Amino acid sequence: MNSKKKKLLDIVREKIRLKHYSYSTERTYVYWIKQYILFHNKKHPIELEKEHIEQFLTKLAVKDKISPTTQNQAFSALLFLYREILGIDMSSWNIQALRAQERKHIPVVLTKEETNKILLYISNEYSLITHLMYGCGLRMNEALNIRIKDLDFGFDKIYIWDSKSLKDRTVPLPQTLKAKLLEQVKKVKQVHKEDMKNGYGSVYIPYALSKKYPNAKFETKWQYLFPMKSLSKDPRTKEIRRHHLHPQTVGRNIKVAAQKAKLTKRVTSHIFRHSYATHLLQNGIDLRTIQELLGHKSVETTMIYTHVVAEMNKSKVFSPLDM
Repeated sequence: MNSKKKKLLDIVREKIRLKHYSYSTERTYVYWIKQYILFHNKKHPIELEKEHIEQFLTKLAVKDKISPTTQNQAFSALLFLYREILGIDMSSWNIQALRAQERKHIPVVLTKEETNKILLYISNEYSLITHLMYGCGLRMNEALNIRIKDLDFGFDKIYIWDSKSLKDRTVPLPQTLKAKLLEQVKKVKQVHKEDMKNGYGSVYIPYALSKKYPNAKFETKWQYLFPMKSLSKDPRTKEIRRHHLHPQTVGRNIKVAAQKAKLTKRVTSHIFRHSYATHLLQNGIDLRTIQELLGHKSVETTMIYTHVVAEMNKSKVFSPLDM
């Protein structure tokens, strides 16, 4: 009988995987929980309370001078630790650490002409995924995580699972991309066939599903729509498998395309999502529908695009000097 107790960070990793959180979230949470424990001289978190969290978060803000986003990541990791692992309700703690508030910026968007310019200069290998990000308003990770089974060519829709807000949704499949998506599925099936012939062919499956359906990882329908060229080692299981394209590679190609298009705006993958929402709003699509398409929990989040359109409309206003 194995009486060896699991280490706290191993329990954290297991819980994160059970909840289908991404590998990047797993690394981030484990890192900040470890830093928290080290900051308090390796005391077990069960012995640490409200004031200890406040001390740690204040130190991050004052001494380490980290950004509000990074500080919020650290706080989210501690919330996960206390609620999900230690079973402690923090709702009455009223954390009073010095925590910077993020400024709400009006997002930068592309005009239709600028969007088409970038899409024109994207290299062939990354063209379809970039068109899909703009055509469906997807976050990069949502596009990268699309699998063959998520494409419904009969009803012309795409299923988006476990997105950032953990709110599953569907988006219309762009008709202009339908033929290219069918061709991409055909290519993926061929690559998977070759992988299976060479003794590989597995793909990452969410933790709980992989236990329930151990053979699902070899099924064609679970393969990523945008796989990498080469096989790689899964950092969690150490299994050799074919993962999806790396986000940094896609982002780098978008940046190169923006430079070729001679745009002065700062262009990232997320600008396509902002542009998608803004262009829909300009075309008369109501805010509630856009909220559903983007997967926002609250319509307040979606309302930022009304400010974008308002800013654009300012250009139509003449100065009294010019009247």
